[in-house]
Amino acid sequence: MSTKEKFFEHIEKGYTTKGDFITMGAGMFNGETVTNALVKIPLKTLNRHGLIAGATGTGKTKTLQVISENLSDKGIPVLLMDLKGDLSGIAQPSPGHPKIDERHEKIGIPFEAKGFPVEIMSLSEQDGVRLRATVSEFGPVLLSRILDLTVTQEGIVAVVFKYCDDNKLPLLDLKDFKKVLQYATGEGKKEFQAAYGRISTSSTGTILRKIIELEQQGAELFFGEKSFDVEDLVRIDENGRGYINIIRLTDIQDRPKLFSTFMLSLLAEIYSTFPEQGDSDSPELILFIDEAHLIFKEASKALLEQIESIVKLIRSKGIGLYFVTQNPTDVPDDVLAQLGLKVQHALRAFTAKDRKAIKLTAENYPISEFYDTKEVLTSLGIGEALISALDEKGRPTPLAATLLRAPMSRMDVLTDKELKEAIASSKLVKKYNEDIDRESAYEILNEKIEKAQKEAEKEEEKKSTSSRRKTTTRRSTRMNPVVKVLTSATFIRGVLGVLKKVIR
Repeated sequence: MSTKEKFFEHIEKGYTTKGDFITMGAGMFNGETVTNALVKIPLKTLNRHGLIAGATGTGKTKTLQVISENLSDKGIPVLLMDLKGDLSGIAQPSPGHPKIDERHEKIGIPFEAKGFPVEIMSLSEQDGVRLRATVSEFGPVLLSRILDLTVTQEGIVAVVFKYCDDNKLPLLDLKDFKKVLQYATGEGKKEFQAAYGRISTSSTGTILRKIIELEQQGAELFFGEKSFDVEDLVRIDENGRGYINIIRLTDIQDRPKLFSTFMLSLLAEIYSTFPEQGDSDSPELILFIDEAHLIFKEASKALLEQIESIVKLIRSKGIGLYFVTQNPTDVPDDVLAQLGLKVQHALRAFTAKDRKAIKLTAENYPISEFYDTKEVLTSLGIGEALISALDEKGRPTPLAATLLRAPMSRMDVLTDKELKEAIASSKLVKKYNEDIDRESAYEILNEKIEKAQKEAEKEEEKKSTSSRRKTTTRRSTRMNPVVKVLTSATFIRGVLGVLKKVIR
């Protein structure tokens, strides 16, 4: 048996599945594609999370597109975070190309062009389904994490939430939260102190400044109503295909706090909402986080711990998280250790630091008798990648340098007209894009303060009136000086004496 035949047998045996699967492409040996040596990923293991990495221009976005399309075809909904703005074309079929046909002939699978059911979503002013959450839903723990607060400040945030729960004050947006903080050390100082103890004005001042910093990154657009229901992420169309939900994030690359805030809120809401699924035949939902370094680069230690915790726990809900980034070292080791599927595109060795990163990356993959992993990492072409996954028993599959299949949908963005049509036809746009500003903590506390001020004014006026009456009484009982003289005994005796003399 030749080495090539051994390689074919090695791949075929390592990627055989009993259950359903998605096909990534065909294995390559000595730079040549081995037709029908198909690299297949079991649906059963896709909730074990994954990584798509590689240098700029090596095909990461197309890989993300391929996996999303195949999941949709299997009835599995997908959420894509589109930071570069180049994923909306999934809604339209590929125009095809001779090179695509040639690629698929090498792989050994037919090419089919088609579009997929898509929802366009937005965190900001961009058109699309508005994604929002209330401050109450976000909760005191996550809010403290995203604001990077001290233990003392976290306690104050917890007290604010408790006060609002006790007094039925809805915390919907950031202006509600700021108002309660100001009230706690202002008009409501005595009330808070009696019920919860003294609250430091310096601590509330620090929290307020951090909220303002968050607002400057556009968070006021995210906090509010109507709150997004995560159940709407797992919709299936009339043909049994899962919806591909694309969140447009092209305008928040320079606002990592907002991105992290949204990510944490979404993952926490999914975790608390979705039922335990355990080991099932397919995942409930797959999330792809493009430019993942934006989450980890700006994250505090507390925030990183929160993300790591969610990554470890959310798998049991049937949720898979896939991080897309340039280098695996962008992802913390504790998170990287949780990732079952790794799709590694080419890395470039321009500097000593690059070479060190390549060495570290190679050590994350299974040893293969058919590859020098470090060498392959720098020699892969566009649309080629090293793949390592988990089989149905949770064991690592053989390392496979893979010629990846082409996307079935358009590898380009929708035109403005197509985008407007896609958004206009969305049922979710009609559901979530109405601005609601119902009475909440801000309005209720303002009304309470105004009422207290009016009562204080009435009390002051009552005291003033009472004081005036007392003054008038005192004045009325005090004798006029002239009258006092005219009615004095001395004056009367004098007058009587004069009268006697006149009479005589």
